[in-house]
Amino acid sequence: MPPLTSAPSTISQPTPPDARLREAAIELEATFLAEMLKYAGLGESSDGFGGGAGEDQFASFLRLEQAREMARSGGIGLAETLFMALKESTDG
Repeated sequence: MPPLTSAPSTISQPTPPDARLREAAIELEATFLAEMLKYAGLGESSDGFGGGAGEDQFASFLRLEQAREMARSGGIGLAETLFMALKESTDG
């Protein structure tokens, strides 16, 4: 029996410049989402634990990582819109 070979992929992989643009767009959306989460009160110190200034400082890191995961998972669609706009501006 002949060895199985994979068919050539018809899905084009993003070129490195496109990958960098997409990553920049995702990071912009993540920053936006982190600010939204901040103003929504996510990560605010609760009176029960009272972690003080340290807890407040590290809450921003937690919010940013949560926002990055949200953006990488599709987010609110802002990253895709930004990516298309950035790609259009660099192509033409």
